[in-house]
Amino acid sequence: MPEFVGAIDQGTTSTRFMIFDHRGGVVASHQLEHEQILPRAGWLEHDPLEIWRRTETVIEAALDKGRLCATDLAAVGITNQRETTVVWDPLSGKPFHNAIVWQDTRTDAIAAALERDGSGELIRQRAGLPPAAYFSGGKLQWLLENVEGLREAAESGRALFGTTDTWLLWNLTGGRAGGVHVTDPTNASRTMLMDLRTLDWDDELLGLFGVPRGMLPQIRPSSDPGQYGTTLSSGPFRGQVPLTGDLGDQQAASVGQLCFEAGQAKNTYGTGNFLLLNTGPEPVRSHHGLITTVAYQFGDSPAAYALEGSVAVTGSAIQWLRDQLGIIADASESEALARSVAGTEGLCFVPAFSGLLAPYWRPDARGAIVGLSRFHTRAHLARAALESICYQSRDVVAAMEQDSGTSLAVLKVDGGVTANDFAMQLQADILGIPVSRPVVAETTALGAAYAAGLATGFWAGVDELTANWQESRGWTPSCGEQERADGYRLWRKAVERTLNWIDLP
Repeated sequence: MPEFVGAIDQGTTSTRFMIFDHRGGVVASHQLEHEQILPRAGWLEHDPLEIWRRTETVIEAALDKGRLCATDLAAVGITNQRETTVVWDPLSGKPFHNAIVWQDTRTDAIAAALERDGSGELIRQRAGLPPAAYFSGGKLQWLLENVEGLREAAESGRALFGTTDTWLLWNLTGGRAGGVHVTDPTNASRTMLMDLRTLDWDDELLGLFGVPRGMLPQIRPSSDPGQYGTTLSSGPFRGQVPLTGDLGDQQAASVGQLCFEAGQAKNTYGTGNFLLLNTGPEPVRSHHGLITTVAYQFGDSPAAYALEGSVAVTGSAIQWLRDQLGIIADASESEALARSVAGTEGLCFVPAFSGLLAPYWRPDARGAIVGLSRFHTRAHLARAALESICYQSRDVVAAMEQDSGTSLAVLKVDGGVTANDFAMQLQADILGIPVSRPVVAETTALGAAYAAGLATGFWAGVDELTANWQESRGWTPSCGEQERADGYRLWRKAVERTLNWIDLP
């Protein structure tokens, strides 16, 4: 009997394949970055073919590291950057255009027009989302309107749409030779095209964006005992493995953190920050700048829903210090550099590179570094960048507590930035509550593995998973209330300086 479960984690900046044992321990892993394509200010694209090649490579490398083969895997799950939009020709297997990434702002005008014509409320009520460039529907509309020949191809059935989970599933199951065209409710709920209650594409929403229904994937459960399909013997697994789990990255992290009960929450620190609060079997509408989304759907069980606060730029702000400014050579250097100063001395950095998401939803905002004097050094900027990650999370926590009526007693955290112990201490200080990191910090991949393994019986049920969770480290607040309040007041002043920078159409 197979002893392991695999998970493909296709993220914004990299793709990895991880293999887990029955206790949720990491057996083998391999990860590769892919190019961030910046055609102009505010635009961000990926090459879907490069992502597929990276996926093939990391699967083969992880299996080789673990000295494993396809028959050792009970199932494979996929987790992915959610709103990033791919459209391809099923006959040639080639994309019509680079993938438009979730951070891309080219569709601001589409979102603004929907608000002006009164469609915003319909989208909020039906899809649980505000009209925003963040989500897939506007990106798909832009492609249909701007890529020559795509509209005609879509209307004649020669164009398929999907987020990167759908793109990878199609390739893994045969591609041009009969690849499956599917997604799950967590990814579909990020498009502005799905009805939250029916978990199906909504014709009225499709009409708002001019999207032909035939180019959309079938929506299947996040953990699917019926399988999306099996891998090909000629593919990177070099054998047939059931593909049974599919979750958007933040929902996967929530599953990996075992947030199966209403009121349980986690915060993932990656390219952006994403805080999800499980609200149970009924969608809860936000009045404080959050979004309503599907948390997961396991088999034939009803879907679970969540409130989510999405922050566009957190970990990627550290990449910006490395790649654009060159003040650090490696992201890990930010910790030592930030520790070298006692504070920012009044410097604030708001990385609103593509506007502000939750709880502000201000596409007109742009990044700002304020409070500069000649005294400041790169160390102060590095510390301000780490603080910006934590302050943006505080904004979301405050909104979530208002919507839910519940104060968080502890914040479960995961993702790459949690390896920075100093950043996590800052988070505890800025929030004023304990912060807890699990042994397996990369819970996004773990959640996809859990969804896949539950579908095949590798794990008997969610109760069996709870024993796997263990704390790696916790942090408690170390600063006083006045210092905390003063810091947050300065942050909010800095946020105000970023607003109204872009004149929207």
